[in-house]
Amino acid sequence: MRRPRIPPARYVLVDVALWAALAVATGCGFQDASAASPVVDLLLPLAVLAVAVPLSRSRPGAAVFLVNGLCALGLADSATPANAHILSLAALSCLLGDRVAAARGPLLVLAACLAVDVAACAVLRVQAVWWFYALTMLPAALLLPWLAGRHWRGRRELVREGWRLARSLEERQHLVAERARLTERADIAADMHDSLGHVLSLVALRAGALELSPDLTGRDRADLAELRGTVADAVEQLRETVAVLHEPRETGPGGLPVKDTVEDLLGRAVASGVPVRWERHGSVPALSSLVERGMYRVVQEALTNAVKHAPGGVVRVGITHEVDRTRVTVVNAAPSAGGSADEPGKTDEDQTSGAGRRGLTGLRERVTVLGGSLRTGPHQGGFRVTAVLPHQAPARLATRAAAPDTGRDTELGAAPESAQRLAEVRRTARRRSVVAFAAPVTAAAFFVPAAVYLAWQLTTGVLSPSRFDELETGRSRAELARLLPARAFPYPPDHARSAPRPPATHCEFYRSGRDLLDQVDLYRLCWFDDILVAKDTVNVKQR
Repeated sequence: MRRPRIPPARYVLVDVALWAALAVATGCGFQDASAASPVVDLLLPLAVLAVAVPLSRSRPGAAVFLVNGLCALGLADSATPANAHILSLAALSCLLGDRVAAARGPLLVLAACLAVDVAACAVLRVQAVWWFYALTMLPAALLLPWLAGRHWRGRRELVREGWRLARSLEERQHLVAERARLTERADIAADMHDSLGHVLSLVALRAGALELSPDLTGRDRADLAELRGTVADAVEQLRETVAVLHEPRETGPGGLPVKDTVEDLLGRAVASGVPVRWERHGSVPALSSLVERGMYRVVQEALTNAVKHAPGGVVRVGITHEVDRTRVTVVNAAPSAGGSADEPGKTDEDQTSGAGRRGLTGLRERVTVLGGSLRTGPHQGGFRVTAVLPHQAPARLATRAAAPDTGRDTELGAAPESAQRLAEVRRTARRRSVVAFAAPVTAAAFFVPAAVYLAWQLTTGVLSPSRFDELETGRSRAELARLLPARAFPYPPDHARSAPRPPATHCEFYRSGRDLLDQVDLYRLCWFDDILVAKDTVNVKQR
């Protein structure tokens, strides 16, 4: 069974404080009212507020509708339509704007409340003052506080979004720093594997060659054998360190271009005793620095693997420059001693697995990023590495190399996430501003003309008490025209219309004051053939 959700104590205290404030306003209005009913005018509103205030947290629209019912009930008052419930209506309407983000639902609630008020005026057949109140004061109490609540909510959301963007920027800075750290680790790993590993392999090969020299003593051969073993162990430890440092990279090869050329690399290999045969075909094109480094790394990795896994075997290097691409081929023969120096009996295919395969995998990634292709595999008892590279690196990769800290979103032409989020917040704020401007304008287009017309009728049909006293019966309308208003009051109550009048006369009514929100007595003038035959005062509070 699902337990009812208990609101936090802080919410309960806030609701109690709000109810107490509205209850004080209701009590003050009850004291000022004459002939007010304690049950209808005090206890019932307090009970409705006790329900509406906590309901405004989960169903703010329903709370506004309940309190608007109190205002509609106040229209049945014969003395005046104004009461203290309009303050409660304004408070809950403000909470509606503050607690509901959407605009459509609250606007429907406000329209429904206004429809109830207008229907109450029509059913009760109230006078013009009540209509004026229902078409001006009640819509203002509904709409303006709701707009104020939406404004406060929008300000809070902007502040919240600003702090969230600040936190996002901090997190992004941490991610950029972490990405730079990983990139540096990858660069270190690549340089250690490609450069230092290659040099250590050549040192081990040179030590092995010196070990076979006939001029050395037995102790010298033992020392060289120990040196070669130590170098071999260092190479293995280096590969393990590279495996720890290496991280998959998405931005392509970075770092500075190598200073050595392929010719320098092959010259050092020959000087170390590696039997290398190489040739170049075609005219040398203008290669980008990234492609030159890629070609250098292909030859370096192939030589390192050949020295490690097939010592003594002839290595053939071929570089062919075509129209729009360069082909690099490195082929090593089978080991001269019938197996690898590390583990005799291993085939070339086996030797490229495990740690050795890691270098070829990184090399394939490098070549693929440059827009080329790499093929490796056994060839005539040995092993062949073939790379095809374009003469120029892709434009996207060149941009990344020029600005390695540029984010992925910027490279692809898309706005950063923070900018998109800020744009969305601004669009929401603009929409709310449009609603805040359009809602009063729309309401004014419907209600202000009617309210102005009613106010005009109420204020133009006023006959002051002094002029009423100057009117003398038995005189013609022409003689009394200077004392009469331009028009009569068109909305006298029913009991005034049905009051006894002299036979064969028609009566006109005039308001005795210009008060728009309170009832004033009416003056009745009865005419017979434009001769004033009777005048009296009608108390409009009688029903």
